[in-house]
Amino acid sequence: MIRIEEIWLATEPLDMRAGPDKALARVVQVFGSARPHCAYAFTNKRANRIKILVHDGLGLWLCARRLNRGKFHWAEPWRGKHLVVDEEQLQALVQGLPWQRLGEAGVIRAL
Repeated sequence: MIRIEEIWLATEPLDMRAGPDKALARVVQVFGSARPHCAYAFTNKRANRIKILVHDGLGLWLCARRLNRGKFHWAEPWRGKHLVVDEEQLQALVQGLPWQRLGEAGVIRAL
């Protein structure tokens, strides 16, 4: 299977007509490079579609998902151009669930 060590979300939308080459160009523009074993996720303006580009060390995988109802809970642009999420957060995200409180983000450290 594909090994993914880091998962990055872009906060700015991507045109969902983009194929692998255009998505790769956007990854380089936003993240600086496409590193092996990393996944890069984008949404459209309406946040009802996502594309995830994965560099597996040999080539590229481009995955797409569309919600028929509702929208994906996406990162806000005020957080910066991109942010890192973990595997649990990505699983929630692609199912259309709120992911922001999962993993380390949901840990309560003080009362």
